[in-house]
Amino acid sequence: MQIDKLRGRELDQLFNAILSLKDLEECYLFFDDLCTANEIQSLAQRLEVARMLQKGKTYHKIETETGASTATISRVKRCLNYGNDAYEMVLNRLQEKEQTSINE
Repeated sequence: MQIDKLRGRELDQLFNAILSLKDLEECYLFFDDLCTANEIQSLAQRLEVARMLQKGKTYHKIETETGASTATISRVKRCLNYGNDAYEMVLNRLQEKEQTSINE
């Protein structure tokens, strides 16, 4: 687990700051101040790559639709297969939230 090497007060502060955000608008504001546009896009791209891999899409389709490099796709796939299952946890929660909002 690589994150264990990073654990500490500063990272705790960052994660607690993210957890304190109340809605999507606050997330946009915070991440706009915190990250460059490219950094935000890279994070969003990785999540989309994970979603597409989870749905069984091919590397070629993912590369074409997201612009992600094969190296990025491979890294995300490695995390899906051998990581902490966090992508799956988050994607499942997003899917549940989407289903709930559709049914309301």
